[in-house]
Amino acid sequence: MRAQVFTLVDVGVQPELKNYLLAGQLNVAVCPNCGTPAMIAAPLLYHDPEKQLFLIHFPQQLNARPEEQERFIGEATSMIMRTLPADAAKGYLLAPKRFLTLNSLIEAVLEADGISREMVEAQRTRVELISRMAEAFEQGEEQLAALVNEQKALLDQEFFGTLNAFIEASAQSGREDSAQMLRTLRDKLVELSGFEGELPEAAEDLPVDEVVDRLANVDDSQLEETIAELRPLIDYAFYEALTKRIDAAEQSGDTATAEHLTKRRSQILELVERMDRQAQELFEAGAKVLQSVLEADDPEALMRSQPDMINEAFMLVLDANMGAAERAGARDAVERLVKIRELAIQIAQEALSPEDRFINDLLQAETPQDATKLLRQNVAMIKPELVKRLNELADQFEKDGRKPLSDRLRQLGREAGAMLF
Repeated sequence: MRAQVFTLVDVGVQPELKNYLLAGQLNVAVCPNCGTPAMIAAPLLYHDPEKQLFLIHFPQQLNARPEEQERFIGEATSMIMRTLPADAAKGYLLAPKRFLTLNSLIEAVLEADGISREMVEAQRTRVELISRMAEAFEQGEEQLAALVNEQKALLDQEFFGTLNAFIEASAQSGREDSAQMLRTLRDKLVELSGFEGELPEAAEDLPVDEVVDRLANVDDSQLEETIAELRPLIDYAFYEALTKRIDAAEQSGDTATAEHLTKRRSQILELVERMDRQAQELFEAGAKVLQSVLEADDPEALMRSQPDMINEAFMLVLDANMGAAERAGARDAVERLVKIRELAIQIAQEALSPEDRFINDLLQAETPQDATKLLRQNVAMIKPELVKRLNELADQFEKDGRKPLSDRLRQLGREAGAMLF
């Protein structure tokens, strides 16, 4: 089989390769006889000059010697430096981040894009469900109908959006048979589930003019949330299209529109830069804390002496490293990280107020129905202070661009508030 292999994904030069990487379509060979895809083991360097990311993954099965890896990285670094403008930041290229697995590298890319772990886990759940639906579809309509009836609540707008992305990825990679099968599956799922919403367009197919329209017309209060939603599409082509609109408005004498779009462009640039910087700082801070815990002679004593270090960033990085160790089969590392995680959760729980501890229990419930049941089983906890805290946290998470979690907290606040009367 012949397949195209990329060892460098440079977002500043070939931004489309990032989409292939995140979709699992990069460096994949497909058997021409049976259509089975296979991941090609190849070193991968990921470079994003805008976010100052330089990430490296060497598959363990390559058995590349350290000197071979350093030579490969050195040559790639020199080439990247030559392509960057003279005044561009380059220091980050001298300290690349290395990852044991491709999945952990992808998680770092997503973190830098402001995609939370909750969003990643929700997407994984949808991907697994698509796989189950495809298997049931091949077994027959009866099996598919039974699975749809069982999982009907999950067949929502986001699910069909993910399925549509799979269809587009298959079509773009030349796997038309797979794309057609997924289209037929999608139509059958719509029929069996009674889905009445509009089937969403794949993100990569959203016209740039529509992206410009949404960001140009959205209210200031919703601008940050909309940017978080459309962040992967805010690229050079977007800014170019927005600038053309500003120029057209100026040439036509529409001063008000030109001023509005110019101001909005500045707002978008500022917010995107801040969101990207915050995501990167969050990940780097968590990595430093985890490293200090791993190097400590007594990790428990260190975490108990500094309980503030056990925050969201620390837990995100800890979970990412634990997942990477599991996939790499490093049992000793997994056991050590699991112990650190259990201890961190215990220390964090001890430091929580009664209200925050109860809210944490509510959020850990498997379903909204389980959370409602927990509320009714703990009537003594239902106080105005709890309702106030739920709404405060909802506001905080909404500002951080984590709307699903914010909406969940508001729903819990409404339910708890209703029980006060």
